[in-house]
Amino acid sequence: MLHPEEVMKLMKKYGIPIPKQRVVKTHTEALKFSDKIGYPVVLKLYSPKISHKTDVGGVFTDVRKEDLEKKFRKIMKIKGCEAVLVQKQVRGIENIIGGIDDPQFGSCISFGTGGIFVEVLKDINFRVCPISRRDAKEMIEETKVYDILKGYRGKKYDIKGITDTLMKVSKLMVREKIKELDINPLICSEEGVWAVDVRVN
Repeated sequence: MLHPEEVMKLMKKYGIPIPKQRVVKTHTEALKFSDKIGYPVVLKLYSPKISHKTDVGGVFTDVRKEDLEKKFRKIMKIKGCEAVLVQKQVRGIENIIGGIDDPQFGSCISFGTGGIFVEVLKDINFRVCPISRRDAKEMIEETKVYDILKGYRGKKYDIKGITDTLMKVSKLMVREKIKELDINPLICSEEGVWAVDVRVN
């Protein structure tokens, strides 16, 4: 698994949007950066050895200034923790983009409903890379979550942003030696999309 810093560089290299974030090792650094980007923030355990951070209590969302120190110190006490990732909290629909190097088909890409219900809803579909823009649009339109994304209760989400991100991930999968990639969630709002949590092998 790639170190989190390498993952961030890879996302920036391909223009895949990520929230404002910084890796810090002290509460003072966390406070200073959080004050700069504005609250609420998300605090995440920073360790290349632990892939599922929520399973070990290594993620706190909707963190306000008055709670920052307490939650920061809780994460730092977790075995294997190297530092804490402070991230601007973004809100929207949770999607997932995945990539895998399949022994039969080569590089493949997937899209669907993200978040904690991925395995329950199984609202996901696949294409072989590289994909065309039409492929990307079809991947989105074939999901159940598309009914919400195209317009629900007066909100219209940034489908173009998802399409662009799918194209970028497809290019990444073809050009880089990636065995497996997981963007979950890819948050989509009316303002844009953000790869909030990314794992790469």
